[in-house]
Parts: sequence; structure tokens; C-alpha cells
Amino acid sequence: MRNLLFLHAHPDDEALLTAGTMAKAHAAGHRVHLVVATDGSAGLTSVEYAHDLASHRSMELAQSAEILGVTSVTELKYSDSGLLGENIPHGGFAGVDPQTVAKELADLVIKLDVDTLVGYDPSGGYGHPDHVHVHKVARAVQQLTACNLFEATLPREPIARAVKFASALSITPADFDPETFARSWTPKAEITHRVNVRKFSTLKKASIMAHSSQSSADGTLRTLAVLSKLPKPIFNALLGTEYFVKVS
Repeated sequence: MRNLLFLHAHPDDEALLTAGTMAKAHAAGHRVHLVVATDGSAGLTSVEYAHDLASHRSMELAQSAEILGVTSVTELKYSDSGLLGENIPHGGFAGVDPQTVAKELADLVIKLDVDTLVGYDPSGGYGHPDHVHVHKVARAVQQLTACNLFEATLPREPIARAVKFASALSITPADFDPETFARSWTPKAEITHRVNVRKFSTLKKASIMAHSSQSSADGTLRTLAVLSKLPKPIFNALLGTEYFVKVS
């Protein structure tokens, strides 16, 4: 039996990046622990959820965790830094010393007898400041505990090509820079582990759908809303593999 701890930045990040692996580990008899760094209060949403968004997202996280068979959920409840880091001066997670958070998590790793920690790649995926900070924190936790560290990611090349194509068709915002994605995620050649989670796609989709506040935004199309409506064959093709880099 293994004890795995998945460290994520916001409620709903676990659904997108690692839900299949978490469900697969649980089904194999391992203990799966989830830590979420921020309250997600800066997430884009509709007027229906805008009041006390953090509470909504906490309840959604609990529902997602139950679907995936998570053993324990820990919410650090740091303030969401915002996509552009607009909340960092006001106590956002990305402004907190990584060592401070790492020491808190190291105690939890020891308490739960965690042997495998999952964080994010150096770019924080698409560069959200809270995601970059999770990367720094996870690396610091590894130094303090010597646990195995994997970093959740996606292959850079197909995403960069898709984004560039979408930009050429003018279906991205006017101020969107597709070159940002040329530096995001991880080159395919550097990915060390690919986990086939197609047998758990129903649970992964249910985890995504649990985060209803992030599927809804007045006048804006949300990624989770699109993914939750995909037919199973397309869903499996796009999200049936989860990607990780093992850190030496």
C-alpha cells in the first residue's frame, strides 16, 4: 500500500490534471491524500456563485474528492492569487514564502506517512502564479522529506499547435498571445510517466462536473463546461492519459 499526496493550487485543478490517476490509485488499494493550497476565490464564475465563491468551491472539492475515493482532503485556504497575480499584494498564495508552506506540508507528509508527492511542472502548466508556486513548494517539501516527487503536466507540443491554430482562426481573445503556450507545460521528450486512465474516465468526468461554479460564467465559455459535455470517445482521446515527470 502506498500513501500518495496530490498538491494542487485550486479546487478543480485535481479534476483536470490528476483525477484519473487518483481514482486508479484508490482502486488499486492505495491511500490518496489531496491538499489544495488556495480557496479559489478569484476564479471566474457566474452571478449565481459569485457570493461567497470560496465556500461553493470548498463544497465542490469535497464532492470531487468523494467521487475519486480520496482518503483525506486538506485545504490550506490561502487566498487565490488570481490569474495575473492581482491578489498577491493582498495575501495571495503566490506571495507566501515557499519554505513556510513547505514546512507545514512536510509535517503533514510525515503524519500521513506519505511516500509519493505530486506537484506541478516548473512552468506551472500555463503559468498561473499559484501553479508556479505549487511547483516551488513541492520541490521544497521533497528536500525536507526525501519523498518521491512527480510533477503533473501535459505535453507541450500538441497544445502549442492547437492554440496557434485557434489564434489563426481568430477564436481566441484579441489580447491573447499564443507564444505563451510555446513555453508552457513540458516537452514530450521530458515526460517520464504516462498513465492510462480511460477505465476511470466516468469518474474523472464526474469529478469535473462536481465543480459547477467553474463551468459557469456569464457570457464566457468555460473549459470545464466544454469538457463535461464531450462524448466518451472524444473525452477519452483528450483526457484518457495523464502525464507526469519524475523528479530525481
